[in-house]
Amino acid sequence: MNTWRPSPKELRAARDKTIPDVITGGLDVIFCGINPSLYSAAVGHHFARPGNRFWPTLHGAAYTDRLLSPFEDRLLLDFGCGLTNMAARATARADELSVDELEDGAHKLEKKLKQHRPGCIAFLGITAYRSAFGRPKAVIGRQKERIADIPVSVLPNPSGLNAHYQLPELVSLYRELRG
Repeated sequence: MNTWRPSPKELRAARDKTIPDVITGGLDVIFCGINPSLYSAAVGHHFARPGNRFWPTLHGAAYTDRLLSPFEDRLLLDFGCGLTNMAARATARADELSVDELEDGAHKLEKKLKQHRPGCIAFLGITAYRSAFGRPKAVIGRQKERIADIPVSVLPNPSGLNAHYQLPELVSLYRELRG
């Protein structure tokens, strides 16, 4: 397992960088984060910041047969899962993104969904979903609306900063998506 950690200078240099999507056609689900953290952009892998609960949540919810490292994010394809973001550029905090950026990301995401046709798109963060799609009353869970005729779910953001949800509750909600 890779244990390299970026220096403060490398984190500052990661601002506005992007991370490639982990997507191919016909996946069961594409998980859509808000945008990369500086840490993730610095190391070049999704959900890489220590304390982010995405990888333990996926394993706990039985999406993977073992706990993957962020440095193994491409292995998610083997489990029928993909990764993308609403906004491509890395920031220190998601609230640095404008509504225009999120709405632009929504249009780009729709094109990706039309191209790759996953079984479901799962947004990881309700506030960004509400802003990007103009759905201020959306709640956690499956949505009535579809995007590019793809079923939509909204799940809690797995960031360690999201104190509203602890790991057992995250696991339970992510497991519900599996059906």
